Parts: sequence; C-alpha cells; structure tokens
Amino acid sequence: MRRAGNVLFIIIDQLRADCLNGALAAHVDLPNLREFMADAVTFDRHYSVTNPCGPSRASILTGQYAMNHRSVRNGTPLRHDTPNIATEMRKAGYVPLLFGYTDTTADPRVHDPNDPILRSYENPMRGFEEVVEMRLEESYPWRSHLLQKGYEFDDYWDVHKPVARGGGNARLNDPAMYAAQDSDTAFLTDVFLNSMASRVGESWFAHLTYIRPHPPLVAPAPYNDMYDATSLPLPVGFAEADSERALHPFFGPTMAKQTPADFVLGFDQVDPTPENIQTLRAVYLGLATEVDHHVGRVLGFLKDSGQYDDTLIVITADHGEMLGDRHSWGKMTVYDAAYHTPLMIRLPENQARAGAVVSEPTESIDITPTILEWVGQTIPNSMDGRSLMPVLHGQVPDDWRSYSFSELDFSQPERPTIWQKELGTGHSDSCLGILRDRRFTLVEFAADVSPMLFDHAAQGEMENVAEKPEYATELARLTRLMLRHRMRNMDHTLSLHSITPDGPMSKDRF
Repeated sequence: MRRAGNVLFIIIDQLRADCLNGALAAHVDLPNLREFMADAVTFDRHYSVTNPCGPSRASILTGQYAMNHRSVRNGTPLRHDTPNIATEMRKAGYVPLLFGYTDTTADPRVHDPNDPILRSYENPMRGFEEVVEMRLEESYPWRSHLLQKGYEFDDYWDVHKPVARGGGNARLNDPAMYAAQDSDTAFLTDVFLNSMASRVGESWFAHLTYIRPHPPLVAPAPYNDMYDATSLPLPVGFAEADSERALHPFFGPTMAKQTPADFVLGFDQVDPTPENIQTLRAVYLGLATEVDHHVGRVLGFLKDSGQYDDTLIVITADHGEMLGDRHSWGKMTVYDAAYHTPLMIRLPENQARAGAVVSEPTESIDITPTILEWVGQTIPNSMDGRSLMPVLHGQVPDDWRSYSFSELDFSQPERPTIWQKELGTGHSDSCLGILRDRRFTLVEFAADVSPMLFDHAAQGEMENVAEKPEYATELARLTRLMLRHRMRNMDHTLSLHSITPDGPMSKDRF
C-alpha cells in the first residue's frame, strides 16, 4: 500500500564518517548534522560498495553492486534499462526531483553518436527531473549567477582558485573569489528552498546532492581559514612514505596517482609538507562546515513549513576521502577512510528510536530499497541491497549480513593506468574486492596479485598479515566467504522469473 509523504535524500560528496564520529569529529563544527543525528538513527558501520563518484552513485541509486551494474569508472556507461530509485519512485506516483547531479554516463547504444549526452559522464540518471544543473565540470546556472553578481573570470576553473586578499601570490587557504552567500553550496540550497516552497502540502521526492567538500579545495570566507591547521590531528599512517609503499605493491601507484597538488588549483606545485597537508585538511573541514550550515537551512525549512514530521530524511555521503592518511589522497584505494561514510535516517513515525546507533554492517546499496519500502513500492529483484526498515525499528533480521563488501576497478580502457603499468594487469583483471567483518579486512585481486589481510584486533591496516602462516585459516575462510558472496549476489534481474504455461511468474528476492 502506497503512503503519502515526502522523501528528502541528501548526499554530501566525499564526507568522511569520522567527521561525525571518529578522529576528526572533535575538530570540525557540524552542529546541524549532529542535531539531526540526535533525532535520527545513525549507522556507524556504513560503507560505500564502490568508488569513485560515478560508480558509487550508480550503486546507491540502483541498489546494485558494481559487479552487476558494471558502471565501474567515471565515464563507464550505465545500462539504460537498469531500474533505479527514480524509475521506481515514478511507479509510486512521485516526480523524482534532482537538485545537483548523479554523475551518470549514458548508454551509447540508445543515443546517436552526435548526441551531446555522450560527451560527459556527469549526466542525470534516467527517470530524474533535473531541476537545476549543478555538475562540477559544467554548473552553468551557478556560473551565470556569479556573472550576474559582478564576479569576473575568463575561465570557469579560475572560480575554483584561492585568491590572495591583498593581491600577490595566493596561499592554500586563501578564500575563494566569491562570498559565502554566492558559493555553489549556497546557490544550490537557495534553488532548492525556492523550488520546494510551492510544493508544501504535496507528496514529493527530492534528491539533493552537495559537491563539497569534494575538491578543488577552495572555500569562501570565513570557511577557508576557520580551523587552525596546527591544531588538527596528523594524518594516520607511517611517518615515511616508503614504509607505506612497502606494505603492498598496490600502494606505490596509489600514492603516485593523486597528490596534494591534485586537490587545489592555481599552484604550480604543492609539496607534501606537513604544513601544506594540514592546511588542506583544514580547508576540507571548513567546506564540511559550510555544507552543514546549508543542510541546517534545509531542515529548518521542513520544520518551519510543517513538513518535518511527514518527511523521510536520509543523509549520507557517496564515499570517503583519504585526506593525507597513509600518504594518500582521494578514494581510489582499499582503506576504510575511502569507503566508510556517514548514514543517518529519520523516519517520521520512529521517534522512539531517535538518537539510536546501529552497529550492524550496512552498505550504500541498502538506501534505495529502504526508501522504496517506506513509500510502499515493490523493490526490484535487480537490487542487491536490503531495506533497512526493520533495522530502523530496532529489529535486526536473523539473516542480516555479518560483513560488508566493496569493489574497486583501477583500469582505464583508453589509457592504461599507473596501477596497470606497475602491477602488469589488464582491462578485465584490474579490480579488487574488499570484505570486512568484525575483526578482519580481506582485499583480494582479480589479477595474480597477492591479497591483503588486516587484523583489527592487532595492528589493523598498519600491517598486512596475509603472508603470515598463523593467519592461513582466516585467509582461506574469508576468501571462501567473498567467493560465496559474489555467487549469491550475481545479477537477479530476471533469474527469479519463469515463463510457464500460465504465463510469467516471479518470486521476490528477499
């Protein structure tokens, strides 16, 4: 039975889970997200099932592991007929409103080669109504807003460069050229609030996606230097980069792939000095605080308009960020910091569970099935994720998963990546799987590359124990568990359908 009510689904790009609960939490001011945590259910073992941006959002919005949707890189097409949250919410009578982006690459089989949709990986996913285009590499409405406000720039990317206050050479944490009220985060929030004001009293579904604190790391005043870089905790890892590289052959190319220089524009080089690294970490936290401020505006609007108690609210991130930990940047790696993300869900009728924390492992593919169940829409068998509705009510199913699973594809068909060159891998075996249970993390490669095993009851991610004889039994157990997981989660789009003399029949997956 379909219900009346609103759904607000917020994704904050590249927000680490430990900004809300962990090493960085005490060093960043996120009052609105923390207030929301106290009114929602928080999942503290929540992981993205794949990286980077395009694949992670493909998994979130289709409910599928990357091994099934296979949109495994930014720029890899998503099959045009894949059910997703927008197509299924339409079946429930909702117009899926998109404020921001989904980073979806169109299926070239259903478009003419000259169609501009095949020139970018930042297109909206099928089924969404794009209210405002806010794609990082385009953002024409925001550009126009800046120009109309009198800002001058010849090249769009100049907008993303820090500007020295008194002229001269800029510093890493100098402010953006625009004021805080004109930032991309502020602009998107303004459009959302202006657009949704007329929908009070309707049942609506809105997907609001903030690009920050995703790089380029540039923030408007006062967020640019809000935090004292010298007071922040140092990045996690070995003091020497060579010690990180020695842990496994995968990490050398990982560290070389992205450096601090890739995270800020307008500088010829950014040496990885402790001062520079801490400064960039401080700017990242400032951007997170800016997003928090505008999330507070959105939640305030729901309360002031009387919609807060009629709205299912989901706040999460698409993936994490290394932020200098392990001498690494970005999310193309195997460590928890790149996959561990916040997830907070508030059900209107679930105030008895306000402030509860769930420690069962959850995955990004669980979000779409949860939303669909809440609105009363059938969950397609193609979706690998499981609805969190019983868990939200404090009732964990007996057969709930005991581990989480993630994947990473580090190939590039058009130009072999640094990993392919250094590891000697090809297009089909340049990928890995990550399985995390309560104690261990197993990283297994499709290529003939040695696995990694981290024991969190010992040195955790600081030591690869895969080659130690005393761990052979656990290594075999986890390897079999990963194999069984992949076998059980092969594509179910049609596998539970049957054509019979009485017509087509099907069984629900879960």
